[in-house]
Amino acid sequence: MMGDMPLEQLKAYNGSSSKPGDFDVYWERALAELDAQSLAYELVPADYESPLAECFHLYFTGVGGARIHGMLARPKTGAMNVKGPGMAMFHGYSCDSGDWFDKIAYAAHGMTVLAMDCRGQGGLSEDNLHVQGTTIRGHIIRGIDDPDPDKLYYRNVFLDTVQTVRILMSMPQVDAERVGVYGCSQGGALATACASLEPRVKLAVPVYPFLSDYKRAWEQGASTSAYEELIYYFRFFDPNHMREEEIFNKLGYIDIANLSSRIQAKVLFVTGLADTICPPSTQFAVYNRIQSEKELLIYHEYGHEYLPRLSDKTLQAFLNL
Repeated sequence: MMGDMPLEQLKAYNGSSSKPGDFDVYWERALAELDAQSLAYELVPADYESPLAECFHLYFTGVGGARIHGMLARPKTGAMNVKGPGMAMFHGYSCDSGDWFDKIAYAAHGMTVLAMDCRGQGGLSEDNLHVQGTTIRGHIIRGIDDPDPDKLYYRNVFLDTVQTVRILMSMPQVDAERVGVYGCSQGGALATACASLEPRVKLAVPVYPFLSDYKRAWEQGASTSAYEELIYYFRFFDPNHMREEEIFNKLGYIDIANLSSRIQAKVLFVTGLADTICPPSTQFAVYNRIQSEKELLIYHEYGHEYLPRLSDKTLQAFLNL
């Protein structure tokens, strides 16, 4: 990426954003709240049929009482009799879980797939969060002005990913020891957060993840990236940057670079060096802190876009669970 670091520096970069002093306490408290949530879910047959998979809309109640929606595709033959691997799938920013097609591709190989819609974005999940301060121009800053850091939007979404995986692991056709997570951009961030917060996840495939090293993203020119809401926030709510240190410290609670050292899963991490949406350095800040078994797949001339043959590599990784 023009203006970012050379590859050798990227491989040594561990991030420049702050980590709150009570970061671990914050997330242990959040997980304790999640532990009190039921894993009960509702299945509604989807208006979509396939000879290879059973398709359902799945609903559960997340932290704070929000109704969360997912798309479930499971193998049709012997779906309830033979335990197979599972995949939790997470979508990009402002989108939804997409079509049935890619879920069925995995189900055809014996996997059960549960794709989660993020609260209040393009899908059917509810965002019932009440916060002080601005709620427009993006979800990174949603809750940033509230005195309670538990009101940060992504705190609840990260917990939803863990609940999604736990529900998947509880299904009778799923082998709880063979469950992985996958996503691109925001979805890559959620796959990382999920694997960080749920140690039973066995495989994580984050592709050019978002939600990392916020200060570095801002310094790299966030007005042309997925982090543009940071520029918006300072321009309209803190134009003299009197609260800059406070803001970036608070964002540290929902920075996946601060979470990634907790991962115990095997990781296939995918990045493009020409990424102008999520700067490569912000992604390497995540990868370089991962302590578990990991593989880095670099697309040198590619950015935040379709990456050739990645779908095949991802499928093979999940088949090896």
